[in-house]
Amino acid sequence: MATLGLVTPQEMCFGEPLPLQSGLRLADYTLRYETYGTLNADRSNAVLVCHALNASHHVAGLDAEGNKGWWDNLVGPGKPLDTDRFFVIGVNNPGSCFGSTGPMHINPATGRAWGADFPVQTVEDWVDAQARLVQRLGITQLAAVLGGSLGGMQALAWTLRYPERLRHCIAVATAPNLSAQNIAFNEVARRAIVSDPDFHGGHFYDHGVVPRRGLRVARMIGHITYLAGDAMDTRFGRELKAAALGYSTQGVEFQIESYLRHQGDKFSEYFDANTYLLITRALDYFDPALAHGGDLARAFAQARGNRFLLVSFSTDWRFSPARSREIVKALVDNHITVSYAEIDAPHGHDAFLLSDPRYHAVMRSYFERVAAEPVAKGAA
Repeated sequence: MATLGLVTPQEMCFGEPLPLQSGLRLADYTLRYETYGTLNADRSNAVLVCHALNASHHVAGLDAEGNKGWWDNLVGPGKPLDTDRFFVIGVNNPGSCFGSTGPMHINPATGRAWGADFPVQTVEDWVDAQARLVQRLGITQLAAVLGGSLGGMQALAWTLRYPERLRHCIAVATAPNLSAQNIAFNEVARRAIVSDPDFHGGHFYDHGVVPRRGLRVARMIGHITYLAGDAMDTRFGRELKAAALGYSTQGVEFQIESYLRHQGDKFSEYFDANTYLLITRALDYFDPALAHGGDLARAFAQARGNRFLLVSFSTDWRFSPARSREIVKALVDNHITVSYAEIDAPHGHDAFLLSDPRYHAVMRSYFERVAAEPVAKGAA
């Protein structure tokens, strides 16, 4: 299928402070974003795509360096999210390191990089920032909000904070909150970063260094959780890196070790350590049922005007199908229209980024339904 070709990112500046869940405010911030397709005359065909941990606004097409968007297999002309039908928006969240205001930018109050002083962000804060951008684009109601993993949490949060400003929520490989095990993985990864001597309490920019050792380990830990155990065995098994054992406690002996080190090295060259801390904390904090005594059904009662698609993957042990089914039950308890697909795929959590034909068929079918539905007069 055709790709979108070269896509130029845009920036939108906001002078009005953004109130945050922490009680702080983020002033004078910029959001980087991309759009694909054409907004129709009644502005009713817009779809917002929310990104996960290490992704960005670059959802589809090619950037200036020729890199494909992270969901290019899903978004584009003739693809499941068809840009010949929909106007698709990808936004980089505040606190990220891909153009929107974040820890690497200058704190106007000090004249130095924000570093560790950048205010902690939550999923709800990001949704509020996205809502402002969508409003500036002249869109009063989105056809859909779509996201996978942490992006799926943002899509869910849209239905709780702005239920009247979207018609459909598509949440893929996500959860209503993190399990204790998931929080534990995040904490070990954060400790790896803050324990790096080059971290300097989060103000490493002032020292001209990067805590790459910590970032490498954090990425290796995270990457293990994204893959299914059987898929790792099939792909790597106990295959050796060299022809024979080297009998070394510090060298690379197995192919899986080599793969993880490669992923860690690559990640440490482009991702920001403070951003990693911020985004994993946002993952930890997301828990819409908390304000309702732990009752997820009560939390979703206000989303009764929306329709939902939930997709999970059988081998995703980080955000298991059981977690998606919790959301489905909460929606059903509220008599909210919801479709649910559980895909038998061997790829673990990363499956939501891949071109599984069954998964893409579900997405295509759902977006075709969205495209065909009549829009109530005045809704957009």
